Amino acid sequence: MRTGHGLPIAAAAALALALAGCAGLTPTEQRALTGTTAGAAGGAIIGAIAGNAGLGAAIGAGTGLAGGLIFDKVERDKDAAYRRGYSAGQSTN
Repeated sequence: MRTGHGLPIAAAAALALALAGCAGLTPTEQRALTGTTAGAAGGAIIGAIAGNAGLGAAIGAGTGLAGGLIFDKVERDKDAAYRRGYSAGQSTN
């Protein structure tokens, strides 16, 4: 059974359930989830064009997870550098 836009009802229910549990996530978990979800969606679209949406979604999810975690590391390093610079500026006064 499908919804009006071709999304299976089970997939829509799973997505709604997953999003409902996102309220208490850390920034790292949020970035990992966002990357995984976006990668899976993009991979499924490309995979559907190529003939295997499931494989495309799996590859996209893994790639998106890695991208989300790399982005999180960059953001945490940037924040740490800012804090170090701010502390150094405060201690010179």
